[in-house]
Amino acid sequence: MATRILVTGSTGYLGQHVAAELLRQGYDVVGTVRNATKAQATTTALAAVAPTSGLTLVEADLLSDAGWDTAVAGCDGGIHVASPFVLAEPKNEQELIGPAVEGTRRVLAAAARAGVRRVVLTSSIVSMTAGAPSGRYGTDAWSDVTAPIGAYAKSKTLAERAAWEMVADGSMELVAINPGFILGPSLGASDGTSVTLVRELTSGKMPAVPNIAMGMVDVRDVARLHVAALTADGAAGKRFIAASAEPIDMMHLATTLKAAGYKKVPTRRAPDFLIKAMALVDREARGMVSQLGVRVAYDNHETFDTLGWTPTPIEQTVVEMAASLQK
Repeated sequence: MATRILVTGSTGYLGQHVAAELLRQGYDVVGTVRNATKAQATTTALAAVAPTSGLTLVEADLLSDAGWDTAVAGCDGGIHVASPFVLAEPKNEQELIGPAVEGTRRVLAAAARAGVRRVVLTSSIVSMTAGAPSGRYGTDAWSDVTAPIGAYAKSKTLAERAAWEMVADGSMELVAINPGFILGPSLGASDGTSVTLVRELTSGKMPAVPNIAMGMVDVRDVARLHVAALTADGAAGKRFIAASAEPIDMMHLATTLKAAGYKKVPTRRAPDFLIKAMALVDREARGMVSQLGVRVAYDNHETFDTLGWTPTPIEQTVVEMAASLQK
């Protein structure tokens, strides 16, 4: 069993959950922080939910070589979570693509030099089905980066492609976890599109719900799947879909929160034409347009079979997330 694990992006929403799960299972964790000023807040957040005697935080940036060899030294395994995630379309797509692709190559190269046995990569279902029509897809699906799929989807697709290319001729094993839209309680990280979404839903800042449905997943489930993938037999060289088999409508999240007592949550549907009109001037709306009315389902059976996934009901997930944000 691997005992010392590198976790990149340990200050982020998912990264904190991954680090916490590892610590609870008895691993030592070397977490990377882009800026050392975030280290104390991350340690405090993790200490509330997990033992932190085995936690070390080091400074390392995806766009710099500095710090990575030090971070990965002595690690048996790695979990590469760090990658920018925003809904709004950036003015320059390289703002997302650069850190995602260069960072993935940098982390995997350092891991290979250190003799790391297996790395688990946080990818996304958008590397599989961005821009795809409604239908059911499996782990053999790849998004077409030559199509107008948006900067985030392009960054995740190119980063995962780069990762598989890097390990193709080496001895280091790679496993990709491809989550859907991640929801669930925050341990303290303020960043993250899903955190912003639920905060805006419950505060009433979102006046209507867009016609969007997607595969969704609890952040705690995603963290457990990453940790399971470090050691699971038959996982090496595979992609695992961490998303509900059927798409979940954002309206379902809204009605669930409304029923739980969050009175400001909207229950009106935003007309597609309104989102499209807003997209002319609003970058967040622009990021939604390609998803309007599309219903994508997933064949996620191998995640159950190989990684032993027991999904948390999304209704429980979103209510507990809203409660954590109110705190």
